[in-house]
Amino acid sequence: MNSIDRYMARLIAVPLLANLFIALMLLVLDRMRILFDFVATEGGPVSVVWQMLANLVPEYLGLGIPIGLLLGVLLAFRRLATSSELDVMRAVGISYNRLLRVPFMFAFGLAIVNLAIVGFIQPYARYAYEGLQFELRTGALGASIKVGEFTNFPRGATVRIERSEDQGRKLSGIFVHAKTTKGGWTAVTAASGQFLATDNPDEIIFRLTNGTLISADPGFSAPGVLTFTSHDLFIPLPKSENFRMRGGRNLELTLPELVRIGGAKDTPAMLRDTSLSALHFRLVEVATMFLLPFLALALGVPPKRSTSALGVFISIVMIVSYHKVNEYAESVGGLGLVDPFLALWGPFVIFAGLVFWMYYQIAYVPGGQPIGALEKGFASIGKAIARRMPGHKRPEAV
Repeated sequence: MNSIDRYMARLIAVPLLANLFIALMLLVLDRMRILFDFVATEGGPVSVVWQMLANLVPEYLGLGIPIGLLLGVLLAFRRLATSSELDVMRAVGISYNRLLRVPFMFAFGLAIVNLAIVGFIQPYARYAYEGLQFELRTGALGASIKVGEFTNFPRGATVRIERSEDQGRKLSGIFVHAKTTKGGWTAVTAASGQFLATDNPDEIIFRLTNGTLISADPGFSAPGVLTFTSHDLFIPLPKSENFRMRGGRNLELTLPELVRIGGAKDTPAMLRDTSLSALHFRLVEVATMFLLPFLALALGVPPKRSTSALGVFISIVMIVSYHKVNEYAESVGGLGLVDPFLALWGPFVIFAGLVFWMYYQIAYVPGGQPIGALEKGFASIGKAIARRMPGHKRPEAV
């Protein structure tokens, strides 16, 4: 690697990592608010939010890596163009094809990383995420008892907690009502309490402190009242269902599993279509990364004597729109309306043709600018808005 390649690598690496981090943080922060609401509604511990977010990171990287690569290469070429370094390189005989050597090194390395993520890591992470959601809904994470609400347990037990501190380890303002085996009932109020595990997985001990117990039995004429400083109640736990096996959704299947299901002769038609659509969707997303250096160069070099950033905006719109088109094509292919191969690779061919045309315009057409018409249009709009701004002075006639 010579000095030009090292220089290009430095120019690309910094914005690539910065944009990848920003894109990942934006996606995570948007989901964090939703997860906090969900966990709070289900009464689960806050620590579950971080576990769920960690399992969503591979899914977000599947979109964040292409965006980071595109913007990293684009901003690198934009800096070269606006500082006239690109003109110097071109003047000494360095072609655009030569300048794309380092961007393609990044594209190749990140494509391998992205293939490993979407093909093998993301399915297991998604399954773990779904498992945490299931455990929250079923109370397997200690989320069954919600503060300020009456919670029913098996065999007629009802519990209400007024306050919870130290992540549920310190409970206060406790009320418990339970039915006895002889047809009676027991009611308990206590100032504080704590749940303790037992050897029996079907019940737990609720150790109460400083309270009153009222016990009623059909054989007695009046309920009995007992004041205590410490009392243990055995609370029966609900039967928890086992979470389903991995593979209930295509997102949870690895690439070899999708190939096996889609290629099996005895696979039902609908399952085969959805599996093949998911397979081609992931392969197309990875293959698209090899088009991004061409697209980034075409949109990163502004017109002469211009510092317009329109290309940055258009690049983001193009890559996000193409990703949404692929998601729609995956749905159409999964429904069996279109062959999954054509549904996913058809838009890829069209997108590749557009990218290569844009690259050809800037690399081989003298004075060519793939978005020149848009640049002129936006420049005219900008001038018209500036003329209507307060304080704008029109040039005086000579």
